[in-house]
Amino acid sequence: MAVLETRGRSAAARARRRHRPRRWLLVAVLTALAVVMVFPLYWMVVSALTPGGQSQSGSFYLFPAEPSFDNYAQVFSTQPVWRWLGNSALITSLGTALSVVVSLMAGYALAKFRFLGRGLLYAAFLVTIMIPIQVTIVPSFLVVAKMGLVDSPWAVILPTLFDVVGIFIARQFMLGVPDALMEAARLDGAGEFQTFFRVVLPSCGPLVGVLVILGFMTRWNDFLWPLVVLQGNENLTVPVALSTLTNNPAFSSPWGAVMAIATVTVLPLLVVFLAFQRQFVQGIASTGIK
Repeated sequence: MAVLETRGRSAAARARRRHRPRRWLLVAVLTALAVVMVFPLYWMVVSALTPGGQSQSGSFYLFPAEPSFDNYAQVFSTQPVWRWLGNSALITSLGTALSVVVSLMAGYALAKFRFLGRGLLYAAFLVTIMIPIQVTIVPSFLVVAKMGLVDSPWAVILPTLFDVVGIFIARQFMLGVPDALMEAARLDGAGEFQTFFRVVLPSCGPLVGVLVILGFMTRWNDFLWPLVVLQGNENLTVPVALSTLTNNPAFSSPWGAVMAIATVTVLPLLVVFLAFQRQFVQGIASTGIK
């Protein structure tokens, strides 16, 4: 027995030595990819801390010789940046919350209820993913204009409540919820809303994390639709407002001002992702999406 144990340990040690070069190669490749992914964020911070004019020079540097917060002071004192951030926060938070509710209830209905035309309706949902936004932007704007919502936050929020990707993810997750739980709740006298909110929804924590992160990121970074329906300078969201600064004659270095605001706008995305990252990973794994 001792000889067999010794041979087993020797074989395991040889296997570890044989796989060690592959492991180091994998770590090196992943580290290089991480550097490539993080470098744009680092360069954004460097550009924001670079004094005016130097950020547009042809010389390459990894950090400014004399870092300064002048870009932050200039842009925050001359532009309604806090108003832009408030607009984005309102539109993103309210739009994400309402969209998550719609996606959860639509996904539950498509996964657990049998009704005439369910497959056709679901197929129609999926077909809309392939329709570019440029095709629907004119009729959507006409509808919003007829409702008198142009240049208001609701013009951005309402058309985005129907999130096909969110409904698809919700349906895939709901298919994994046991039907026995709902049948037991119905036998106890619970209605459909009670069954959904008290039995199904408590098990959807990972799903909610996925929908919140995807919805928040999409709405926070949305540019084209807010550009069309928001017109006043103080009603703009951050992505649209950034596009107005590149040709602003008030700044000697417009890209420094743009990067200064961009570094601030990244923070809410990081906070939301760090808050829901565990649920996000669990939810993606549960839906079967690869």
